[in-house]
Formats: sequence, structure tokens, C-alpha cells
Amino acid sequence: MNPPISNSPGRPAPPAEAPTVRLSAASGGRRIGELDALRGLALCGILFVNISQILYLRGIVDMQKLPVPHALDMFVHQRFFPIFSLLFGVGFGIFLGNASQRTAQPRVVLLRRLLVLAAFGALHHVLQPGEALLPYAIFGLVVLLPMSFLPWQANLPIGAAMVAATLALTSGGMLLIPGLLLTGFALAQSGLPARLHRLGWQLAAVFAVSVIASAGFLVLQEQDPLSAGFSSASATAGLLMAIAYSTGLFLLLRTPVQRVLSPILEPLGKMALTNYVTATLLIIPFGQLLGMHESTRWDLLLALAAGIILVQILWSRWWLARFQYGPLEWVWRCATWWRIVGFRKVPRPFSPAADRLRPAS
Repeated sequence: MNPPISNSPGRPAPPAEAPTVRLSAASGGRRIGELDALRGLALCGILFVNISQILYLRGIVDMQKLPVPHALDMFVHQRFFPIFSLLFGVGFGIFLGNASQRTAQPRVVLLRRLLVLAAFGALHHVLQPGEALLPYAIFGLVVLLPMSFLPWQANLPIGAAMVAATLALTSGGMLLIPGLLLTGFALAQSGLPARLHRLGWQLAAVFAVSVIASAGFLVLQEQDPLSAGFSSASATAGLLMAIAYSTGLFLLLRTPVQRVLSPILEPLGKMALTNYVTATLLIIPFGQLLGMHESTRWDLLLALAAGIILVQILWSRWWLARFQYGPLEWVWRCATWWRIVGFRKVPRPFSPAADRLRPAS
């Protein structure tokens, strides 16, 4: 948790630019479990798409879409990438808000964070051309840094307008990133992530509207299934379904199902950078070993994706039980703040009073 700012002697006053990025007062610098869970869900969905793209699987035979890629076009492709992109924007916004309480130059620290992400992305791009980290960093530098001087009341409509214009004029894809990043950044500026736990009927209303709207655009997408992923209708259906998936998950996390979902999805989301990159390191060798390259073995894709997800769930839980950050997250944090930060989890000091309150085993 970040130390509180004080105007007492010996401590610097808050920087003058803080009002435009202040949001961590609501979150106290703590991680928000719902966002980690959603990030973990997005990683799972993106994996299915990345496997097919990295291994160049063929989804059309004799001008007919095969069943598995058709199902992925309906429910996965373009559905999770918007979530991942929006959450990167949210993360940058939360980071800048927290940094404004720790340093007089928070945007310099954010600049360093984006440059390190660009380095990660450039290296990852060698293995997976078309990966997302490098565009996130570039658009973060070009869009988020200058727009961070504006309040959320300006950034939110601008970001939403960018997304709407992209959907109207293009087939989405990477072109959606600037608008989604800015929209997520504005949501973080507004303090909405820290208020997620207070939202009930609002989430239900958005979920209902997005489900109904996405069903209509799915019908439009199905008019030309061979063009799925390359049309405005499929991109719009994807964004609407991303909203439905997100709000649906948040609603589920308010039910007893949370006891099952959170331990599975949150560790994946906390190590999103590490899991995103290491998935590629698993896809390439195992895809070649299974003979999937340029094939139609979509059954093996499902098996490989399930195997990677299971391994990453177990790995993430094991790692985070011992360390505060994932390996790449730790490197990113150290390079961002330009110092070595604590890595291992420090056991809590023994408290006799607290120990007496524990039930006997």
C-alpha cells in the first residue's frame, strides 16, 4: 500500500498535476480482485485465438467454415481482446494515480513503464508477429500520455467516440486499441474500478442490454460467416459480447460461485504479462510437436489450450503463494521505478492476540 500524502514538515506537498489523475484514494493502492479475475478470463479466451494465429491453422475447407473455428468466431474471436485492451488502459490509469502520490513526476514514471512494455513487446513480436504488447506501449505513448492531462469527463467520451468510429469505419482489430486504452484509462481516472463492489442493478442492466444487442449483431455476422473477423458487424458483436462477458463475470462474483472462480482466475490475472508471454513459449514447441502447423486439427487446439490454461492456473497459484509478483511483472516493476523492489512474500509477524482468535484445529 502506498504511504499517505501529508503536508507535514519534511514531506513534499502533492504535485500540482495530481487532480487530473487522482483515483488511488478510493482504492488505497490495493489490487482489485474483480479486475484480476476479468483479466484472467480474457487471457483464457485470447489463448484460443493466439494458438490458431501462431500455428496458422486453416478454418475454411472447400469454402465452408469448419465447426470449431465457426464456434470460436461466434463466441471467442474479437470477444476477449477488447477486454484485455480496456484493462490495460485501466491499469495504466490506476498506476498513474498511484504514482502521483509517490512522486512529483508521475508521467515520467509512466513513460518509463511504457518503454519497458515496448521492449517486452518487441521481443515477444519476434515469436508472435501481431502480438498486443508493443501496440499497447506505442498507443500508450502516443495517446494516453498526452490525454492524461485531461479529466475523465473529457477522456471518456473521446475514447468512446474513437471506439465507435473504428467500429463504423473498419473491422476493428488492432485499430480498436487506442480508443479502448483511453476508455479504460478514463474509467480508472473516474474511480469506477474501486466502486465495482457497490454496483448491482447497474451491472445487471448493462449485462441485459449487451446480451440483447450482441444477439442482433451475431445474426448480422452470420449472414457472411466466411468474413467473420473482417467485418464491422463481427467487430461490433465482439465488443458487445465483451461487455456481456465482463458484466456477467462481475455478477457471478457476487454469488457463491465466486469461491470457485476467484481462486482460478485471479492468479492468472495477477500474472497476466508473464502468462501472456509464456503461453507463446508453450504454443510454438507443442504445436510443432503435435503437427498442428498449417493443419485443420482444431481438436488439438482445444486440447492444447485446455492444457496450457491448466498449467498456468497451477503455476500462477504456486508462484503467488511464494512471491509478490510474477517474474515479468517484477522485472517490469523494477525497471519502472528504477530500483530493485521486494520479491518474496514476507511472512506476517506472529500476533498472540490474533492467534487466540483463531478456531482450534
